[in-house]
Amino acid sequence: MTTTDISLSSARGRWIVAATVLGSALAMLDATVVNIALPAIGRDLGSGVTGLQWTVSGYTLTLASLILLGGSLGDRLGRRRVFVWGTVWFAAASVLCGLAPSIEVLIAARLLQGVGAALLTPGSLALISASIKAEDRGAAIGLWSGLGGVASAIGPLLGGWLVDAVGWRSVFLINVPLAVVVVWVAAKHVPESRDPHASGRLDVPGAVTVAAALGLLTYGLIESHVLPLVLGIAAVALFVVIERRSHDPLVPPSLFASRVFLAANLVTFAVYAALGGVFFLLVLQLQFAVGYSPIAAGVATLPITALMLVLSVRAGRIAGRIGPRVPMTVGPLLSALGLLLMLRIGPGSTYVTDVLPAVLVFGLGLSALVAPLTGAVLGAVSTDRAGIASGVNNAVARTSQLLAVAALPALAGIAGSDYSAPEVFSDGFHTAMLLCAGLLVIGSVIAAVLIRGTGQDASNCPPHCDIGSPPMAPRSKDQD
Repeated sequence: MTTTDISLSSARGRWIVAATVLGSALAMLDATVVNIALPAIGRDLGSGVTGLQWTVSGYTLTLASLILLGGSLGDRLGRRRVFVWGTVWFAAASVLCGLAPSIEVLIAARLLQGVGAALLTPGSLALISASIKAEDRGAAIGLWSGLGGVASAIGPLLGGWLVDAVGWRSVFLINVPLAVVVVWVAAKHVPESRDPHASGRLDVPGAVTVAAALGLLTYGLIESHVLPLVLGIAAVALFVVIERRSHDPLVPPSLFASRVFLAANLVTFAVYAALGGVFFLLVLQLQFAVGYSPIAAGVATLPITALMLVLSVRAGRIAGRIGPRVPMTVGPLLSALGLLLMLRIGPGSTYVTDVLPAVLVFGLGLSALVAPLTGAVLGAVSTDRAGIASGVNNAVARTSQLLAVAALPALAGIAGSDYSAPEVFSDGFHTAMLLCAGLLVIGSVIAAVLIRGTGQDASNCPPHCDIGSPPMAPRSKDQD
């Protein structure tokens, strides 16, 4: 393992965090900034709710399908190298999105954009874990999580301004100058790292199977077809079999020997499904049902951004002292309360009495949750497995978001051109928020039941222990 033990307070340490935050922000921003542009895209390209779902889900589909392969490639070929490749690919696909003449072309370009995101996303966090010295790693992860969360939350504001001032195509084209900065900083300041234990072989059967499974499930949920759903579930089962028998699996079964790694990913699946539904539907509700402009809808969510900017690093440090269990239990419950408050948002709502309390409570929950959850995932594995652990956790998060965006509109009774009927869309939004609140409560219960201990003991496997070793078996720095 190439580990340079760089201090976070050093100039190079700050550049590493800046490069990884900017790179992951490209993917995070595009996962949220596009949401605010959906009404304009639908009007300009003549698309209904299904086309808008595919515009969001097409990106998440290839991201979730290939992010494991992206992490595996980074471990073998070099995390910085694959991170840069992904950034360049992402920028090129963004240009195609910005020039798309029809909804079908836009969806195809979004699929390509997700491929680039799958290459750059796992490397961003793995580069921090491999480069920043152990005692600064918790703060660095907290900083990465907080700024990344800010990028995700600021997406609607940026998207609203761009749609109002320039047009929806600009939300894709703005990625190009940002990508140039990321590539320059990464090439100049970020050290290369890889997993010396990874073989040169890739789990192609596993990658193909998981991509087919997610594609079938997404199609079945969006188009309401039973056969693709059945085939998708069968493909998921086949993927599990392939991974258990593969010599070089995308998802090594030994990762799940850690109770905390398993629990954190179960929490991730439940929580990020809820977040995917909220960030997809909230900005639509504000525009379709309440009558906000794109920029006003973006401004309405700014409290989430402010709270995460102020509190996420602190939450990461607190979790480092007391363990992740309490923040991972309390955070989802706070966010669920915020979603219950969102039931007040509808035609005739006012910002101060209806929207602001909901986003404040929701943002407090996210601030308490995100950094401890990320720290729990990485703290449950040895440093040389950070790339694959990050890839698995990202895949779980993106998969749950993908399935939520595909399934929630139908489950909530939103379909066709319902966005032109404010009362109908609002009723569906309220149903969806109840479903998302239930998912957050499930995530909280999982954390409370399955995550034990405090501080590093919470994982039963500190950052320097081998995942296959007995609990609390430390690894020396020489082993790393």
